Amino acid sequence: MPLETDNDFRLLLQRFYELQAERVDTYRLFEEGHQAYLKSGPHYDFIQYRQLVHEITQAFNGISKELIQMKDRFREFYDRSDLSEHLENIQELEKEKLELTARLQLARQNAQDHPSQECYKEEVQLLKHKIIKTVESISEVLQDFKYDCEETQ
Repeated sequence: MPLETDNDFRLLLQRFYELQAERVDTYRLFEEGHQAYLKSGPHYDFIQYRQLVHEITQAFNGISKELIQMKDRFREFYDRSDLSEHLENIQELEKEKLELTARLQLARQNAQDHPSQECYKEEVQLLKHKIIKTVESISEVLQDFKYDCEETQ
């Protein structure tokens, strides 16, 4: 790779890792906001929570759009379909994690609202386990991505 292209490639990799860090921060804010929402029960502050969900959705959409452009750039400009596929896999897993997280939040509220019904507590545990497995899968793909990037340098 010419030096200019090599530098652009490194900047693209750096931006990818920044976006992943933004995702982690966004999940943290989502979790903190949901905890505050649960504390507002039994008369939940849904307006505030809905605003949080809107902001979180916008943040995740922005990250996702940039990653889709990045995925295309790896494939088309750098001829790195391997890296592009890793990003595609990460996107799918992150989508799954977000869906599971939303389901977990609902399950937590149900468990709080109906403490005598074990099925909600069981659902919370099941969803937590699924999220852990999804995060492990994301970590594996990130490791593969890192390994494939280092292989070319």
